[in-house]
Amino acid sequence: MADLPNKWTKSEQSVRAVQLAFEFSKTVSDVIRQEASKQGVSPSDQIRMVIGLESKKPKRPRLTVSLSEVDYDKLAQRYGLSADNKVGIRDAIASELVEYSLLIAKKETE
Repeated sequence: MADLPNKWTKSEQSVRAVQLAFEFSKTVSDVIRQEASKQGVSPSDQIRMVIGLESKKPKRPRLTVSLSEVDYDKLAQRYGLSADNKVGIRDAIASELVEYSLLIAKKETE
């Protein structure tokens, strides 16, 4: 695949990465997640640090959630939107998460 553009070659290498999943006790998982949060990194990046591998700082830190069509139906009812209005539902979720984080941050400073 030498005739691929350099950018594509790098993407191909990324695709070949293997994701490992670990099952630990709740205590181990909680510690890794808490330390990741303190460091401002993802649990995956925290694991990479622990095992001596480098990680890149994300350009756009993101939070993700997987939603089924049933979830969209429930959220549409919750937010008073059409289940087909996925952008509106996404925006409503984002607003709710911002409000939630502000509430938690306020409680922590009291």
